[in-house]
Amino acid sequence: MKLVNVFRFGHHGAMRVLVVEDNLALGTIVERGLREDGYAIDLVSTLADATHQVDTCDYDMMLLDLGLPDGDGTQLCEEVRRRGSAMPIIILTARDDLGDKVRGLDAGADDYVTKPFDLPELTARMRALLRRPVDYRNTEIEVGDIVLDPSTHNVTRAGIGIPLTSREFALAEYLMRHAGEVLSRTDLLEHVWDANYDGLSNVVDVHIANLRRKLDQPGAAPVISTVRGVGYRFETLDDLSVTP
Repeated sequence: MKLVNVFRFGHHGAMRVLVVEDNLALGTIVERGLREDGYAIDLVSTLADATHQVDTCDYDMMLLDLGLPDGDGTQLCEEVRRRGSAMPIIILTARDDLGDKVRGLDAGADDYVTKPFDLPELTARMRALLRRPVDYRNTEIEVGDIVLDPSTHNVTRAGIGIPLTSREFALAEYLMRHAGEVLSRTDLLEHVWDANYDGLSNVVDVHIANLRRKLDQPGAAPVISTVRGVGYRFETLDDLSVTP
């Protein structure tokens, strides 16, 4: 049975998504496709593991299968809403009966996608939900003379384009959305990479160094500051002025 059609799709920004799917083939396809687009993905296959992830991690969205081996996905959906979380939830399931759809939505899900589906359709629905509660996610971010546009994946400084890799872009976006705040390496790993990352321990430092090299300009204050022993801070509008 066809589970999902794979096509490339547009960039979304820096988001961490929990995918709860017990069908290994489908889960792997969705995980790979979303990661290629720059999302940070955690993939689990049981209700118990999904509950643990929600308890311990901060997610921007959850893609939730209903038919799990140890319970029904609506249980987790209801629990998330009982806790007062507004995290967008999309149910992914092979159940196409109207009653199942209504039950899932009544449990607190924001949308419902029936298998098989195309990845572009799924990601379009994800973008729509991410726009709904917080409309700033797809609008330009300006900090000083640096402008980042999530919808076009473009970054400019003083009107000049700056080419960034997908991971550099996601890191820049997360830093700029939190300009003026000190973000730890753990914060950055959790929102720009994901829990399964097992690469170099200094990956954040390497990407920060690359961003500095690309964004900094002679005569201007550094864009990203290191707060020793704590993490990194993207400087605010007032800080990004050219020094006399």
